[in-house]
Amino acid sequence: MSSQAGPLTRLRRGHKELVLELLSKHGPLSRSSLGSLSGLSRTTLYEIVAELVANGAVVASLPEPAERKRGRPVEKLTLNPGAGQVIGIDFARRAVHVAAVNVAHDVIGTASAAHAAELTWPERVDLAGRLVHSLGDGSLDLGSLTAVGVGVVGPVFNPGDEATPARGVDGLPDLLHERFEVPVVTDNNTRLAALAEATWGAAAGSREMVYLRLSYGVGGGLVFGGSLHRGPQGLSGEFGHIKVVEDGKPCECGGTGCLETVASAGAVLDAYRAGGGTAEDVPALASALREGDATARDLLADVGARVGDVLAGLCNAVGPGLVVIGGELAATGPALLEPLEEALRARVMPLSRQWVDLRPATLGETGGALGAIALVLHESPVLSRYPMNAKSEEDS
Repeated sequence: MSSQAGPLTRLRRGHKELVLELLSKHGPLSRSSLGSLSGLSRTTLYEIVAELVANGAVVASLPEPAERKRGRPVEKLTLNPGAGQVIGIDFARRAVHVAAVNVAHDVIGTASAAHAAELTWPERVDLAGRLVHSLGDGSLDLGSLTAVGVGVVGPVFNPGDEATPARGVDGLPDLLHERFEVPVVTDNNTRLAALAEATWGAAAGSREMVYLRLSYGVGGGLVFGGSLHRGPQGLSGEFGHIKVVEDGKPCECGGTGCLETVASAGAVLDAYRAGGGTAEDVPALASALREGDATARDLLADVGARVGDVLAGLCNAVGPGLVVIGGELAATGPALLEPLEEALRARVMPLSRQWVDLRPATLGETGGALGAIALVLHESPVLSRYPMNAKSEEDS
């Protein structure tokens, strides 16, 4: 008997870890769904669940009366909400966005704050820390954090690459690891916003999606066959560096005439002011549009047409499907989106037009932070076959 105790104990521990992992990835599950996903026999599963409930790692609950349907109510199993929490942080160019959920997938809260573009990384981390402390009315238990997911501007290379991860953010994972004392997982913030929209937002349930974020940078993400595409070096989604103007303005990527030089929020505001406008930010530009400003209207029409051209090329290359538009500039509404859609449908292959579906993003400015949480939880089927970048986990 004693010779079998070790292997049997390891097997049972493996079964427990499997159940906990599935609840972490998928959120609340019935015993039936958990059995299908785990492949465990009914008897084994029920024994494992009973033990996890008894020790407080898992909680069982019935649906609220308003949510119940006819027949016997189905009990759902979740990780104990007090067993751990996950934070997502999006370090955008001029703002920090944070979100937190517990391991039962309940959203604890979200928060954002704008900052000057020249703010240093230690200062941004301090700002993120203050925002995190404000979540849940200050009730967030930092002692129960399991990980921090982080979105940053620019390429983030795969683990093992010799290239520098994310230009200009050397040491950021170490700063965050020192601050929160948990593993840090990092990826491009725009690709994380695409992940969030594909997981919970406008593209939830879609297997094919092109996401474009028009902010102070321009980028996006691709979902192919139900999976987020990252690329071998983490360089997927750099749509802002597709050339759209011959002999155009220099771009920070080293090229000229890139989409980002005409369709980023900063470029649009600069062009508007050069035409006589006075808007200092995108909300002021949107206000001018509502007041009938012809300069703003004509400018957004031109920008929309150029973006539509790029999106048509992407759709023709990867196949028609869902196109989701996010970012601050999308808040200008029909002035941008109508000429964008007109150009997209005019330039995509005629055979494909009926299959192209254009939608605005639904998760707002915290989409990148929510995508960072999804990256940590690895809870979405959109992340199947997606390489995890967890450099700081090796150091923790």
